[in-house]
Amino acid sequence: MTSVLPLRPGVNGAGAGASSNHTRDPSNARSESISSNRDGSLHESPQKNGAKSLNSHSRTPSTQSSIPPPQKTSRSGRRPAPLKSQYPANSAENHVEYILVASFDVDRGSIMEHQYPGPISGDEHMLAELMLPDQTHMRSQDWTIFFLHKDTAAEDEAREERRERRRQRRKRREARNKGLPETSGEVGEDIDVEGSVDSEEDDDDEDEEEIDGPPLIYVLNLVNTKLDTKVKRGSVVKSMAICTRHSFLHIYKPLLLLALETYFQTPTQETLASLFDAVNSMDLSLMPKLSYFERSILQSSDAKDMFVEKFEQMVQRRRAEDVVRQQLSPLGSDGKPSKRLTIPRDTHEFESKVQYNGVPVPIKVPTAIAPETVGDFSLIKLITTFASGHSRSPEPFPTHPHLTTSGPLTHPIIVLLNALLTQKRVIFLGHNRPSGEVAEAVLAACSLASGGILRGFTRHAFPYTDLTKIDDLLKVPGFVAGVTNPAFAHKPEWWDLLCDLPAGKMKISPKIEPAPITEGIQFFQQQQAGLGNGRGGSDMSTSGISGVMGMSVPGLGSHSNANSNADYAGDANFMESVMHSINSRYGEAAIRSKFRAYVAKFTRLAAAFEESVFGASAIYIGVRNPPAGESTTSPSATSPSTSSNSPIAGPNGLLDPQLAGHGYVWPSEEARVRELAANIHRIEGWRNTRSYYAFISDHAMIYTRRPIKDLDLLHLHDRLRSLKLGADATAPIYLALANRVRTYDEICQLLATVAESSDIGASGGGSGGGGGGGGAGGGAVTNYGGGKAGLFWIGLGLFHQRADVREGVVELLERIREHEAGRHFWAGLGRFAKLAFFRIKRDRESGDVGR
Repeated sequence: MTSVLPLRPGVNGAGAGASSNHTRDPSNARSESISSNRDGSLHESPQKNGAKSLNSHSRTPSTQSSIPPPQKTSRSGRRPAPLKSQYPANSAENHVEYILVASFDVDRGSIMEHQYPGPISGDEHMLAELMLPDQTHMRSQDWTIFFLHKDTAAEDEAREERRERRRQRRKRREARNKGLPETSGEVGEDIDVEGSVDSEEDDDDEDEEEIDGPPLIYVLNLVNTKLDTKVKRGSVVKSMAICTRHSFLHIYKPLLLLALETYFQTPTQETLASLFDAVNSMDLSLMPKLSYFERSILQSSDAKDMFVEKFEQMVQRRRAEDVVRQQLSPLGSDGKPSKRLTIPRDTHEFESKVQYNGVPVPIKVPTAIAPETVGDFSLIKLITTFASGHSRSPEPFPTHPHLTTSGPLTHPIIVLLNALLTQKRVIFLGHNRPSGEVAEAVLAACSLASGGILRGFTRHAFPYTDLTKIDDLLKVPGFVAGVTNPAFAHKPEWWDLLCDLPAGKMKISPKIEPAPITEGIQFFQQQQAGLGNGRGGSDMSTSGISGVMGMSVPGLGSHSNANSNADYAGDANFMESVMHSINSRYGEAAIRSKFRAYVAKFTRLAAAFEESVFGASAIYIGVRNPPAGESTTSPSATSPSTSSNSPIAGPNGLLDPQLAGHGYVWPSEEARVRELAANIHRIEGWRNTRSYYAFISDHAMIYTRRPIKDLDLLHLHDRLRSLKLGADATAPIYLALANRVRTYDEICQLLATVAESSDIGASGGGSGGGGGGGGAGGGAVTNYGGGKAGLFWIGLGLFHQRADVREGVVELLERIREHEAGRHFWAGLGRFAKLAFFRIKRDRESGDVGR
């Protein structure tokens, strides 16, 4: 009998059978023991304290345990990059840059009372008006959010200097890798002025700055109205705002409530100074900085101890630093006892405290923040606001090619999503509603269209505005604004889509600009018409294409009534899935994950459309054409040190046809044509927007971070998931994954790909695949979180007909099992797949592999 003990890497450098040298609470002990006996059955070894089931992967990290030293090298033989903090303790940047106070004067109107620590650039009167929204005297309390674009000339110069230094360091690193001598004066210059050692992480950090661009200043504003018969109008209205570069500005709400109440009692600048010092003393230095793929994994997972090893490493490092300080001073360098360090109970949020006026205020900061995510909005609230009225009495929209992709009865949320993707002017109207409510709707809409993938929405969003700023608003193309004045509803020339929050209705402006007839649309139909004639009569004829497009486009054939109710775009099925998840109380994270998958699919459809019509896509970077003579499954491709640069070629030097594909996967050519035709209008509408051009640059940056550049992992995974492939077709895929995914970063890339693979893929997908593993059945999917299949489709390789494929999948799963994040995916794998895993390992040890 063979006993296998799973062990988290990065915590203990001992082997799988070694016991841990640190103690944990017995109730939280994770000592899973899996045994396999000779007949291939699985059972769990008896455990003394709270034994958990085979598929359990939950773990509550003990805050009382002593943390062992971090591991020097990963199990894959690669020295991991030094772990950094997202917000270093010695950073010169403040959490909060300004604190503003405004009040309403009967004679002078909105005035700015204080600005701390100094005056902020811009029009003070305009800021005061934004801080005191319309009808605020009718409510005792209100919240508003708005954005400021600060002059960053000095910061841009410093950023350009850092970029130049890192370009030079990158050149020197490449020269050393090629064995070339360094030029005079360059030796020893890998340490920059900040004293940090040159590493690839520095380049990644700079790439993130280039992707995100100059950060906005996010302003969280609280307005309070207190009744006072001694003043005019019988009330005192004051507002206090916090200006920060952090998009998670909602964490400051408890502090603003306390500070504004204190300011009413003591309206002096010292009150602002105490708040400023308190919020900037918040310690976030123990929050580790995650890579792009690590953030993707964390955002898609609901495991509360995902990447907990990194938090433990940060705590261990801090404890070592505290030991050094205590040797110099028993009370520490600041004369105070060192505070108690704990591990977060949920790694999705970092817990800290802010001491304000002697009151400890708990703060939870999100560890991984998706782009275009500002504040604590709710997608569920936004969706239900407009979906409830549509479900009771749906009202047809006037058709517009960019907006009503499913006809007049297109779901309102899809209309809103299309309007944002195609850069239309969108206004959220909340008459007699708090301004904070319309601001939340605007922020939720930006996140809805972004999906955590696209950018360019919040920079042109106005969570709250009023009539006095209409001239400036109309100068912004494709804005998203929140208003409370009903006068906006009577000016359809100001907007393209009006979202009435109290009524739960949307209205397309009768003066909206019509969608132009683009060359892409014409080329696509001509191309498909020619292919249809070449096939000797096809369902996708010229009239059929126009029918699928769902519009009567001049010069492109007439609309087919027979197809008027067809859902070729899949929007109706998608919204039905979303509403089912909401009604089943899946939670906010699950809904955001669905829209992330929806937007990701849309970008892949756009890339496929561009390649189909223009021959190439600006949002796809193709795999490199390899030199002849090397194969993915050759020994030269299995070296961890060269695997990220290993080419993919067949024995004849050409790309393996099973591995050379890329992009979205359809079950048939007809399904591809129909789906592209159904999405063609909004694709063409999106291709001339800010978010499209931002996505081009973002995609190029992400490509440089990918450790595996010569394989489209998402395409290969989708082929396993969506197509019914035979053993000969799946063998190259499994062997390529087994031989290429070896290092820590490569496993992260694979896990991020698996996490993003969603059930809203190709129609008819999920029914086959696996190539020899069909006996497992689609109903055996075990979810690891978010309603996704996890490693299920990779695990089907354990049932492949070829022994070498089964062996390769076992080795791949072993590496995933020992990975910090992979252990959670392994825990979600079904018992049937684990049974095959241990059976193959047992046969390998007994020398009976080919049985």
